[in-house]
Amino acid sequence: MRLKLLITLFQRIVYLMGSNHVDRLSNMPDEVLSEILSLMPTKFAVRTSILSKRWRYKWTLVTNIDIDDSHPYHDLKIFSTFVDRVLGLCKTTEIRLFRLRFMEMWVQKSSVSKWIDEAVRLNVSELDIRVMLLGLPLSLFTCKTLTKLRVGFNSQHSNVWDWPTQVNLPCLKTLDIAVFSNPSLNAFKLIGGCPVLESLSFEVDHRSGEEEYRFSIPTLKHMKLRIRKSDPINKVVLNVPNLEDLFISGWWCSHFVMEDFPSLVSVTFSGFRLTFDNLWAELLKGIIGVKSLTLIGHTGLPDAPFTNFPNLKHLELAGGWLKIFQFLERCSELEYLSIEEVREFQSFDIFRSMFNLFLLHFTNLGSLILSVFKQKTEQSCWIAPHSVPICILNNLATMKFENCIGRKDELQFLEYMLGNAKVLKTNNHLQKWAHGG
Repeated sequence: MRLKLLITLFQRIVYLMGSNHVDRLSNMPDEVLSEILSLMPTKFAVRTSILSKRWRYKWTLVTNIDIDDSHPYHDLKIFSTFVDRVLGLCKTTEIRLFRLRFMEMWVQKSSVSKWIDEAVRLNVSELDIRVMLLGLPLSLFTCKTLTKLRVGFNSQHSNVWDWPTQVNLPCLKTLDIAVFSNPSLNAFKLIGGCPVLESLSFEVDHRSGEEEYRFSIPTLKHMKLRIRKSDPINKVVLNVPNLEDLFISGWWCSHFVMEDFPSLVSVTFSGFRLTFDNLWAELLKGIIGVKSLTLIGHTGLPDAPFTNFPNLKHLELAGGWLKIFQFLERCSELEYLSIEEVREFQSFDIFRSMFNLFLLHFTNLGSLILSVFKQKTEQSCWIAPHSVPICILNNLATMKFENCIGRKDELQFLEYMLGNAKVLKTNNHLQKWAHGG
């Protein structure tokens, strides 16, 4: 809708600046017009050619080519002709972004490959491909201008990463790929050809056979690992000395080996499961120096003793996690704690146990977010601790309490917090009762 309004605005401006007016918009520098038109999906940018004779070829100055099938075309042949014409008439010598997204149309692999090859010829910087059938030209794997590459395609065509050439992408800093089988045979060859890679998103749809995934990427700062299905136990080796944040999701049967993590700041486990407790324990040992940790999902932490997290300042827990209290006892330096609908907090009485942690461990806590399961249990009375925790008296500035339904014990708890949290900023931070909102 916003883009249609923008096209209408262009038409209105040119109409008002007709033969009796100076067409100020058309007299703008080509660089400015290129920026304006590059903000639109290419189909809309091309439509500006009908505004006036002066605008007929202004769209050929765009530095972004963004084509998808969400805006209906008459048929596949017309669509393919349109893309050919856009690339053939494009006057820019450098394309910042070339995006193809075909989630409905089954465009031929040869056409997709040809268009990507043309983008490489135009010195593309960012390439974003989401298609049903994918063909990649050999020129892509030696593109010297490419800085970002994101590729997705239909899983039944999984041999796309098999190519008979060396990979040399000297400027590629961001890589987002999905692999559907045997990534060690193809995807790691691609990663190895990116000497300045800083951000990697790596998804494995299905892995068969025991493989070792070894990521030795000295320049990497941001990493996402996803797996949809994993059967045999394998080893995942992370040798990434400059990694700052790590995101892992999926069901892994893997032994994680953390070889070098001196720069790690943030770790997120989302929808993450490890089959055996010893694998969990080894993984947690590898991230003990982290400052921010997020656990999202429905699983239990290991029965094995937890390692201390001496640098952990920010902790978020959401979902069906178990053994939370044992884990919290190892996080004494927390400044921010968020617990949302964790299975162990199925009754309000659990908060009494939490206050023991506040008294003994969380002296620096400044932000607290609590969200409990809505339970129709019998009401009880809030029993205040013998002494007010130091963090509540001196540090707690932000608090959010969700899913409160106005029970007596809940209101007593809130009254206690409001009465003792001397530096609490109540405006827009304390949610007394949400009723699901």
